[in-house]
Order: sequence, then structure tokens, then C-alpha cells
Amino acid sequence: MKKRIILSSASPRRRELLSQIGVEFEVLVSDGEENYTSTDPAEIVKELALAKAENVAAVVESIENTLLIGADTIVVLDGEILGKPKNEEDAFRMLKHLQGRNHQVYTGTALLAHDEKGEKTVISHAEQTEVFVHAMEDAEIRRYIATGEPMDKAGGYGIQGGFAAYIDRIEGNYYNVVGLPVAYLYQQLKMLGSIG
Repeated sequence: MKKRIILSSASPRRRELLSQIGVEFEVLVSDGEENYTSTDPAEIVKELALAKAENVAAVVESIENTLLIGADTIVVLDGEILGKPKNEEDAFRMLKHLQGRNHQVYTGTALLAHDEKGEKTVISHAEQTEVFVHAMEDAEIRRYIATGEPMDKAGGYGIQGGFAAYIDRIEGNYYNVVGLPVAYLYQQLKMLGSIG
């Protein structure tokens, strides 16, 4: 019996990626605080992804035979975590730092698989991708910010949008930068008997 799959994320990009690989799922968004105790970026995203999945699991009425997916993405430059920009000036600051350099994108995924008795299996994973950005003129950064695209994205950019013009190359998983390492996730769902 296939499990009910719930994505614990408000991200439209994660929804698109899961749909793209043929997963049938519902969306229930976590409204919990995003707090973490780790200092290592890979551990931080795992902690945040797990918290999102657990927050949603706590409000699901019938948890039996249900699998929850939590995910979180952060951008790291020189050890500093770049979250979502607070405003346009913050976006400019972030993008100015990223231009002409390489940085790391980490996405954590957490799977909470509940069997027919409600017993839980937890699978937690973090993936890192190295992203290299071309040098950008201030006017180019301002034009990109004017599109509004940077404002809801970690690091102030979306690799799958207009910022693609400034990506020199990546080392690692492209979909990880978009927000969900879908091949990894698909293999885990298959292993858990949640698809197919």
C-alpha cells in the first residue's frame, strides 16, 4: 500500500520539482519557528528540514501510512549564511558579495515515514553544490533585483530564473540549488515503497 505523501514546504519550486518526477503529494506548510542549534551548514539544513516535517506531522490527524517531506536550503559564502533578503538593499549586498566568486548551496531533506501502526522511520540528508558566479556590474545587480525574483530566495537569487545569465558553472547537483535534490529523494521514496 502506497503511503500518503505530504510536502512540508511553501516553496513553489519544490512543488514543481516533485511534480516533475511524478510524485503524487499534498502540501501542508509548517508554521513553526525556524530555529537551529548546529553551526555546520549541512547539519543546520538537516535540522531545519526535520523541524518542518515534524511540525506538520504534529498536526496531521491520521499519521498512519503517511510520509512527510521537509526541506530547507541555505546559501553559504565564506562561512556566512545568506538567508532571504530583508529588502532590496540587503539583496544588493548579498549579490555584490556573490558576484565573481564561488559559494556553497546546501539543501537538507528529512523524510518521516510512518507505517500502518504509526511507527516512524526518519531519514535525514544534506547535499552541497558549489556555485560559481560571473562578475556582475552594479547596474546588472540592480536590474536583477528590480525583477523581484531575489526577494523570496536564500542568497537573493534563483538559479532557474533570470540569474541563470550570471552562473558560470556549478559543481554538484543543479536541482539541489533549486531547492530539492530530486534524484536522491526519488530513490529514497522508492526504497520506502512510497512510489511505483
